[in-house]
Amino acid sequence: MNKIALAFCMLLMICLYQAQDTIPSKNDLQQAISETPTLPEKKLFFKKEWVKKSIAPTLLFTASAATWGGRENIREIRNRYIPNFKATFDDYLQYAPAATVYGLKLAGVKGRNNIGRATLSYGTSLAIMAILVNSIKYTSKVERPDASAKNSFPSGHAAMAFTNAGFLDKEYGLVNPAYSIGGYGAATLTGLGRNLNNRHWMPDILAGAGIGIISTELGYFFIDKIYKNKGDNLSLLSRIESNGNPSFLSIKLGSALATTNFLKESELDDHKQVGFEAGLEGAYFFSKKWGIGGDVSFSSFPIKPIRLTLDDEQHYENFDVTTQSLGFLNFGIGPYFSHDFSENWQLTLKATAGYSTPASGKISVKSEHIDAPNNEIELASYKPSNAFRLNLGSALTYKFNSELGITAYAEYNQLKSTMNYQFSDLVKDDDEMNEMFNTSFAKERIKYITIGLRLTAYF
Repeated sequence: MNKIALAFCMLLMICLYQAQDTIPSKNDLQQAISETPTLPEKKLFFKKEWVKKSIAPTLLFTASAATWGGRENIREIRNRYIPNFKATFDDYLQYAPAATVYGLKLAGVKGRNNIGRATLSYGTSLAIMAILVNSIKYTSKVERPDASAKNSFPSGHAAMAFTNAGFLDKEYGLVNPAYSIGGYGAATLTGLGRNLNNRHWMPDILAGAGIGIISTELGYFFIDKIYKNKGDNLSLLSRIESNGNPSFLSIKLGSALATTNFLKESELDDHKQVGFEAGLEGAYFFSKKWGIGGDVSFSSFPIKPIRLTLDDEQHYENFDVTTQSLGFLNFGIGPYFSHDFSENWQLTLKATAGYSTPASGKISVKSEHIDAPNNEIELASYKPSNAFRLNLGSALTYKFNSELGITAYAEYNQLKSTMNYQFSDLVKDDDEMNEMFNTSFAKERIKYITIGLRLTAYF
């Protein structure tokens, strides 16, 4: 699960960088509309416009290549945790950013361009994206993970979603960074949906995202050349400023430290575990101090094997009982409090309540005396119940500027889940093993602390 979490965290981080990079500052806008011609400054290589615009697609294509060899492993993790997942939100969410653009324009909200020019730029972007995606799809002929067709690489949904997110970013990112963050967030969730629905491999999604971003950049590049400027409404938009409240969206990644033995009641674990956490978090502040927000996160904990011994010499003398890692998909919402120590340092406190959906797993016995594949046979499966989750947290952010910061956070999580066990025939038919594993359910108190970092974008 680490690979999936890291891949999507990196995907959203790149998107936040892309949004941050394409939002002009007030000085940039004023310079763009200045009537006095000035000699162009000689820029360093990495500050050149075309270099900055190529960083995000390059990183995405590199990530696609890097995850190609591990795509089977990523699918195996998906099949274990959510084998029956099926949802159609990705079919519709991919269009949400573009629909937002036209909704805002019809409502009279000024963006970078008027509706006619915006449509020309958008249409050009879609044409470029369609040519790139379909030419690669039907040349590479990569089989989909569900074996339904051989047109998996790259993901057309991801390419469409990121083209539309780029469209929203270009038109309204300079009005408010929240539009860019929301657009790229929706595109990332679309890509996640394609993976969860087993319709695309991880490299397909990363490559599709890169193609979408490139297509939008090229579409706007060509149309801007025709109009010989960078937009219709720059003079008006240069006067727009943020309201100053610390509303934010962030991605987080950290370590999860158990404070209790999770499977103590069923005697399948006698150690406190160290796992990982990854997720998204955001809040909308009504004032400089108070707001409401929430998070969506995934926490996973490996379970150390335990050594057991059977007294009957006809059975295996010593063997290891291994339990698949515990995983929790968490949702929460609640009040947030913020305090600025200085222009760069900010403290945030929160108290959220919500829901936790654990993943099921298997319990196996392993020994060199077992005549089975990998010297392992399944003893039982476990299924934790859904549970109420309490989350308390604090965070300290260092702001690079008014729109982006790095955050160190610490949180306390608590939930109570009932573990239901289904035993194999091996346990049911053996009196000694049946006596040893006689717990059909156990109520487990699950408490853990998470410590990690967030990349925080303010809007």
